[in-house]
Amino acid sequence: MSKHERWSALLELLAAEGRLEVEEAASTLEVSAATIRRDLDELAEQQMLVRTRGGAIAHGVSYELPLRYKSSRHASEKQRIAAAVAELVADGDVVGLNGGTTTTEVARALALRAGGGGGGRRDSGAGGAAGAGFAAGPVLTVVTNALNIAGELAVRPQIKIVVTGGVARPQTYELVGPLTTGVLHEVVLDVVILGVDGVDPDLGIMAHQEDEASVSRLFAERAHRVIVVTDSSKMGKRAFARICGLDRIDVVVTDSAISGEAAGRLRDAGIKVITV
Repeated sequence: MSKHERWSALLELLAAEGRLEVEEAASTLEVSAATIRRDLDELAEQQMLVRTRGGAIAHGVSYELPLRYKSSRHASEKQRIAAAVAELVADGDVVGLNGGTTTTEVARALALRAGGGGGGRRDSGAGGAAGAGFAAGPVLTVVTNALNIAGELAVRPQIKIVVTGGVARPQTYELVGPLTTGVLHEVVLDVVILGVDGVDPDLGIMAHQEDEASVSRLFAERAHRVIVVTDSSKMGKRAFARICGLDRIDVVVTDSAISGEAAGRLRDAGIKVITV
């Protein structure tokens, strides 16, 4: 097992349990206790955990893995969710995307679709090429506060990319703060696609960080339609900061492992639930 793989495994264990013991982690990963101690020391130097006597604890009450370590979690589910969401977006739409691993997959799916890889509305008017092909100019406009999403889409001529200003959070590559909200107050969105950290039937959708929740809330306020994308592991989970109630959400796209009870409560709230 490489160092990168060990670090990813240790951070996954820490996210699940909130704390790690050296001997237990060594047994789980089948490496020496000395190796685990060195790994924990190096991760602590990068402020990704807090070292304790005999182990480590998570950073803060709502521990959050950096995006690069979260990308492999539920990867196949996120890709299926993204493909389904891309079919819900029409050509010419102005689309809002917040940060996160699932919305990053959505951005990739939208890029493929805009490049001719799948559905969407085509130009059948006189200005089109015999009614075939996409309309001239950008197929979509994407407004995002996620630097990694902006970087991936900036090279796609079929997509007009608008990036909010703000202060970057290294864990999620999201821009937050007054500069971010200032830009969002000036735009109108056809649809926003939100990644979340929790979906609670009583409290609504949530994020670990209050500044990210504030940006996502404004995304929802500026959009005609709100789509939440999340794997089923987030259902019934709570996080620190509330984004909005279920009454503001139009569609939830998730994987087929969602429980019947959870799906039923979403539908009772007037939300269309799409499982993949």
